[in-house]
Amino acid sequence: MEEAPKILVVDDSKLNIRILKELLEDQYRLAVAYSGEEALDMAVVFQPDLILLDIVMPGMDGYELCGKLKQHPVTADTPVIFITALNRPEDEAKGLEFGAIDYISKPFNPAVVKARVKNHIELKRHRDFLKRISSIDGLTGLANRRRFDEYFEKELLRAVRNKQPISLMMLDVDHFKAYNDHYGHLAGDECLKAIAGALTRCLHRPGDLIARYGGEEFVCLLPETGALGAGHLAETMREAVWKLNMLHEYATNDRRVTISIGVLTLVPSSAVRLEELIWNADEMLYEAKRAGRNCWRQRVLVMES
Repeated sequence: MEEAPKILVVDDSKLNIRILKELLEDQYRLAVAYSGEEALDMAVVFQPDLILLDIVMPGMDGYELCGKLKQHPVTADTPVIFITALNRPEDEAKGLEFGAIDYISKPFNPAVVKARVKNHIELKRHRDFLKRISSIDGLTGLANRRRFDEYFEKELLRAVRNKQPISLMMLDVDHFKAYNDHYGHLAGDECLKAIAGALTRCLHRPGDLIARYGGEEFVCLLPETGALGAGHLAETMREAVWKLNMLHEYATNDRRVTISIGVLTLVPSSAVRLEELIWNADEMLYEAKRAGRNCWRQRVLVMES
């Protein structure tokens, strides 16, 4: 069964929050925040499909919060509806300029709130569907490089904030050019699809992401994963492809298709650059190639805080 959409309600009035909860909780999963500061942190963790936001709040007001949400990579695309007693045209125009998608004046009509929330949730679902389609590799069905880059940036920020380890794997099909030249490109495509399936079956956590990085190269991101867990998964993936037992006349390892894997693990600092991490994982991949292929090599990177 599909999970109910998530809504974050932000208002310093407990009465207003109670009214909105009673109005919406039968159809949506709700979270509440009583200040802009609390809402900013909660939005990144909860990742709502829609935010209902009051404007007049102590400390960070709704305008400032909306601007910060639109600047954060995790919440930039989250639609915001202002629900506020500020009902002058210039107030509404200001809210829309800060990035809100709609504006509802208090006192509000419950039927209008429910209808507008439903419409914007449907629009969000449609946008998310189009985004997913644009983020999928057409051959393997895995995430494509664009999706991986977006996810990597988001998870890296989260790892820095939470001081948690993160692991990155670069995977390459051994002697794939020789396979393509010998068996033909159609067979090569089928080989890549079989490998993609085998690698996907090795993942059991929803936060782990594997993507086709280009050609015969794959990449896998493992949030909140230390060196031991990443190494265990690398060996599981290597063995899964080995067990496919796909014939490769020009392979150097028992005439079957194999992969080599480079693994990087670190607790990142705020100074880390994505390119640096990709380079380190790639270095380990080439170490595995130099070691005879059908193996993995790992580097644990210590970042300066």
